[in-house]
Amino acid sequence: MRCQHTSIRFGAALALAVGALAAPAAVDITLPNAKDSVKIAIIGDSGTGDSAQYKIAEQLIASRQKFPFEFALMMGDNLYGGNKPKDYDKKFETPYKPLLDSGMKFYASLGNHDNPNERMYKMFNMNGERFYTFKPKNNVRFFALDSTRMDDKQLAWIDTSLQQATEDWKICYFHHPLYSNADRHGASVDLRVRLEPIFIKHGVNVVFSGHDHVYERVKPQKGISYFVSGAAGQLRRGNMSPAEQTAAYFDQDQSFMAVEIAGSEMYFEAVSRTGKIVDSGTIMRQAKTAGAGSPQLEPAASRR
Repeated sequence: MRCQHTSIRFGAALALAVGALAAPAAVDITLPNAKDSVKIAIIGDSGTGDSAQYKIAEQLIASRQKFPFEFALMMGDNLYGGNKPKDYDKKFETPYKPLLDSGMKFYASLGNHDNPNERMYKMFNMNGERFYTFKPKNNVRFFALDSTRMDDKQLAWIDTSLQQATEDWKICYFHHPLYSNADRHGASVDLRVRLEPIFIKHGVNVVFSGHDHVYERVKPQKGISYFVSGAAGQLRRGNMSPAEQTAAYFDQDQSFMAVEIAGSEMYFEAVSRTGKIVDSGTIMRQAKTAGAGSPQLEPAASRR
């Protein structure tokens, strides 16, 4: 379902918005940028169509000139307020146009504000499925889930798909966080009860989610590293109530993540709307049997 149209009525307003964002602040991405590593961006709750989303898009474009991420994962709520052709234009195609024109792909998951028909939209690369898996290259496989409509069919699929995956890096992403210390929504405990045992059993390494409009890095839980990155468009300023399990957080501005996977290491940086690095570090993948052991997290200072 590729939106084949030209939206004249939005042209002038969007031209003004893009023009206002013509001079991005310098983004000091310090990831290793190793040859043949898997380089990705993470955006969540992005589809507002307002100036903050366009500013994050600007930072993504600027960041990619230094850190050439190959694709972006979308944590859901991709289109707030409808999914008509004008929504795809204003809230996705126009802000990310330079990235799309370059051939870069976005791999979406669905949020509670998304219409399930978005799975048919060609540029979300869901191939008509609410949940799916893909392997970009090397020893990494991603699994996108529909956390809004979790059912027995999907649970059986993720159990089987993880069991059959031979890659050492198994990374899941979806909208509702299993762990979160934001006040507005917080952790989806019912979803955690259903998914976490499957993740532990099959050695999932990392989980990305959105829904809470903040950034949070959670200390590894039962061997799995969890991130909330739900502020690429929406923001709930000051919404965090950090707990003992909170490793780092940022709730003062919109943000996105840049991630690099090279061998047994996953490097990450969270970047604010103004281009500031607000969190960074390295996750060391441990050789382990499914469900045993914990990843080691190397603080940012030790690798700079």
